[in-house]
Amino acid sequence: MPQPAPQAQPAPEAAAAPKPDAGESGRRRLAASLWPPRLSRAQLVVALLLFVLGLGLAIQVRSTSDNSALRGARQEDLVRILDELDDRTQRLEDEKTRLEKQQSELESSSDQAEEARKQTQEKERQLGILAGTVAAEGPGITLTIADPSGAIESDMLLDAIQELRAAGAEAIQVNDVRVVADSYFSGSGRDMRIDGTQVAAPYVFKVIGKPEDLEPALNIPGGVVQTLEKEQATATVQRSSKIVVDALRPAKRPDYAQSSSQ
Repeated sequence: MPQPAPQAQPAPEAAAAPKPDAGESGRRRLAASLWPPRLSRAQLVVALLLFVLGLGLAIQVRSTSDNSALRGARQEDLVRILDELDDRTQRLEDEKTRLEKQQSELESSSDQAEEARKQTQEKERQLGILAGTVAAEGPGITLTIADPSGAIESDMLLDAIQELRAAGAEAIQVNDVRVVADSYFSGSGRDMRIDGTQVAAPYVFKVIGKPEDLEPALNIPGGVVQTLEKEQATATVQRSSKIVVDALRPAKRPDYAQSSSQ
């Protein structure tokens, strides 16, 4: 009797693949999202601000630590520190006072030097006027002497100069010649000379001084004006609030004389 055919046995099921661990997968995704970092501009700004804030806190903590160390010092140490600060402050005050005094002395010295310079310049100007080396102006008179006959002698002009000086004349010019202390007159008539320079009539005297004193000195009885009129000459005097004496003499350096001041 035929045997029944064996029935096919079902194939054993394949081994099931192991299921992935949920925790392991989450960590991988988190790591993938954090690295490499993807920072926005706002996140960078926030990070920088946090860094600066942390640095400030560190500095504050350090300063507080230093102050804490000072607060923890002994009384003797604090007294010594205060004494040192007082000494340093006093030295600075002394140095400030010294510098202010030095500045004041320099300013005073500068002012004195400036005043001395001004006085020297003024004295030089005054001496220049007397020596005839600088021009001068001021109130005074103009004396004009006409000599149509040529009878005037040099001593008559010299007398006029002497009268004017005695009346307070400070600067005198005759025609284009500056008359000073050592001026001399020579010749007569058509060959009149002052300091060797020939001058011709009419003789024009420009004189700086007080007009109220100069004019009467020439018009006194028997004075310059009357003497000239006797020689057929005429003399006219005119007052002025501004007389300009601009004829100059060359400055001379003495050959032998020198200042005796030390």
